[in-house]
Amino acid sequence: MINNDVLRSLRYILNVNDQKLTEIIALSGGTTTIAAIKSFLLSDEDPKYVPCDDETMAHFLDGLIYFKRGKDESKPPMPFELPITNNVILKKLRVAFTLKEDDIHQILESADWKMGRSELSAFMRKKDHPNYRECGDQVLRYFLRGLKTRVHGA
Repeated sequence: MINNDVLRSLRYILNVNDQKLTEIIALSGGTTTIAAIKSFLLSDEDPKYVPCDDETMAHFLDGLIYFKRGKDESKPPMPFELPITNNVILKKLRVAFTLKEDDIHQILESADWKMGRSELSAFMRKKDHPNYRECGDQVLRYFLRGLKTRVHGA
């Protein structure tokens, strides 16, 4: 899924403004400007649209974890997983929103997407694991839709 679409969805789910997005990115040591955030959030057809790079997205996802759960200063920051894939996004959102496997199933079911437990656990595995499976754009879209419903209600 395109990083800009994920950023747009999460901005809506969190109900935050552009300034807050820059602050979330800064929590993980990233730097960006409000102008850059605005260009990330524009429609794909807009001439001022700029694709959100993987490093900015990685800083945003880690910053989101710190924003939602707090930062443990006693632990060193985790290294970024680049490139950012749908699996990485799903894992980071699971941590940020403190979701268990059952929560993720409920979120997907609330968005009318059925998935078995083994399929879901395959998304959470490391890439070199034999049962690893790539998370498709459609699954991530349904997850974000269900997460929006969970946070904002029907």
